[in-house]
Amino acid sequence: MEVWKQFDHDPRIPANTTMRASDRDRAVIETVLADAFAEGRLTRSEYDERVEAAMTSRTLGDLLPLVDDLPVAREPQSSPSSLQEQAVRKWQSDRREAFVGLIGLSALLWTIWAVTMFGEFPWPLFPMGFAFMNLVRVQVNKRDIIEEHVKRIEKKERKELKRREDGL
Repeated sequence: MEVWKQFDHDPRIPANTTMRASDRDRAVIETVLADAFAEGRLTRSEYDERVEAAMTSRTLGDLLPLVDDLPVAREPQSSPSSLQEQAVRKWQSDRREAFVGLIGLSALLWTIWAVTMFGEFPWPLFPMGFAFMNLVRVQVNKRDIIEEHVKRIEKKERKELKRREDGL
């Protein structure tokens, strides 16, 4: 469950901590606390105390400390295998796009050639050659492309984490 997406305004962002909490915001925190209690992370008295504090909280900043020591408060980090899987899926998408581009371009250009110049010089071979070279490039450079995608995903995650820490 992605807890923080359930808030209209992420309480982890410093600029939002003074914003008034809604009933829905309090209910999200109550759900997190109930899950933590069910998992054995909180005792009954801790659960009761935190739920009471959540229900009487006024600002989003008041809610965050109630779950700060629970796993949900941590920023999710992609595992290396997850990053690799995402990068492989992106490469597969790139390969599919290159293949569809080759097929679509070929169909279009050969149709134009057949309607306007049938029997003359088969000029569609040249653009098809470039599209085919792109498909071959994507297939042959699989490892390099996947590594590049992994680096791009890691950079994006670091940038997002920094953005949240800076409160923007």
